[in-house]
Amino acid sequence: MPHVTRPDDATSPTRQVLDADQISRACARMAHEVLEANRGAAGLVLLGIPTRGVPLAERLGRAMAEVEATPIPVGSLDVTMYRDDLRRHPTRAPGRTEVPVSVDGAVVVLVDDVLFSGRTVRAALDALGDLGRPRAVRLAVLVDRGHRELPVRADHVGKNLPTRSDERVSVRLSEVDGTDEVTITRDEA
Repeated sequence: MPHVTRPDDATSPTRQVLDADQISRACARMAHEVLEANRGAAGLVLLGIPTRGVPLAERLGRAMAEVEATPIPVGSLDVTMYRDDLRRHPTRAPGRTEVPVSVDGAVVVLVDDVLFSGRTVRAALDALGDLGRPRAVRLAVLVDRGHRELPVRADHVGKNLPTRSDERVSVRLSEVDGTDEVTITRDEA
């Protein structure tokens, strides 16, 4: 189990940057931002990008449903076969795409845990294009860590987290990992 940096342990290679309460508040804030940008829930569809984007989309959907008193369609969008790194990682197993309603004419909010290079988002846009033609596509991410390789920007961000290229951001969610936290680990040379 990785060591988590405490205030008196600044030399550790791993430090926690978001705890469960902070993740919960970030999700609540993003849910309100999405609803405000859309002027309500009409026509919204949330699609989480596996693995941790799916439970984040479900959390956002529940928070929005509480505010709007109406269910928000939430699904998943597997991007495995649309990735541009399949030659380097050919053993990646495809996940499931589950779209609860048609995306044609909808405002689709893609949800992921970390925005880094932008390549996963590019793959998601390609996958989404095969499902239909949304009216608009927005992006919500829990963490934006910078280091873009493609011209991609998130519309809704839980935490902007400037990082160095030798650092790794890890999101853990209770639905997948049994705990909620975001950590940064510095690669040791």
